[in-house]
Amino acid sequence: MDYFITGGAGFIGSAVVDRFAPKNRVTVYDNLSSGRQEFISHHKGRKGFKFVKADLLDIEKLIKNMKGHDTVWHMAANPDIRKGTESTMLDLEQNTFATFNVLECARRADVKSVVFSSTSTVYGRAKKVPTHEDYGPLMPISLYGASKLACEALVSAYAELYGIRAYIYRFANIIGHRSTHGILFDLVQKLNCDPTQLEVLGDGNQRKSYLLVNECVDGMVYGFKNSKDKVNYFNLGSQDQISVKKIVKVLVDETKLKGVKINYTGGESGWKGDVPKFLLDTKKMSELGWKPKHNSEDAIRKAAKIVVDEYLKVC
Repeated sequence: MDYFITGGAGFIGSAVVDRFAPKNRVTVYDNLSSGRQEFISHHKGRKGFKFVKADLLDIEKLIKNMKGHDTVWHMAANPDIRKGTESTMLDLEQNTFATFNVLECARRADVKSVVFSSTSTVYGRAKKVPTHEDYGPLMPISLYGASKLACEALVSAYAELYGIRAYIYRFANIIGHRSTHGILFDLVQKLNCDPTQLEVLGDGNQRKSYLLVNECVDGMVYGFKNSKDKVNYFNLGSQDQISVKKIVKVLVDETKLKGVKINYTGGESGWKGDVPKFLLDTKKMSELGWKPKHNSEDAIRKAAKIVVDEYLKVC
């Protein structure tokens, strides 16, 4: 099969590339605004592998490179919710407009299927927890979540109108190897600046679900191979939560730094648009036959070790 992977040099995208590149033709399309070429450099020279540095907003270049592929894995997006709050056009352009271009090019290139990486933030502050895929109304509280919900609507419409089979995955917090954002990465960067103290956004009582990046890809691939509806919606996450206070303790223990003073900024949420507590209902994926091997705490412990090894410089 021929895979066209947008954002393939990014955190999750590069893990998707690692999964498919050894046995398939893979084209990575990435502008490297948040992705890193070193994440996919080990595939350079591999038969069937191609890297295109380009922007999804360049629709002519996009259609030219997408032609001839069976499926598109659309992993490209603005990865940082807070950046979209500061620059209000960011999520509209990098998420919604970019996704429209991907879908329009998929239609014109006669692509058979599109896999889309969505987010749990489309649910907003859901009143029912754990939150099932059928929950509604969906009321995002961030521009990131709103843009992803708009993308989901576009994916669904293109699937209905043009016969494209679609897979939409709403992620919990994804963590692990090559992470370039998120709580563990952010905290390690702060420790690099000052290993004696650590600012933590919010009051530390936020509780969320976490999933290792390789297990995220496992789930996506499993759903892609085993679910054949016109539009396939799945939550992807672990079946439990872990608090920010617990995450901080695990991370500081992993760094082996002594006497780190923890300073919480206060407030229920860490920042504007942050959903302080959520848990995805993952029964739909379980009934299909897949569930993660690690719970949130196990995932955090494994990811903390990885992020410390990759990014902590003060030791």
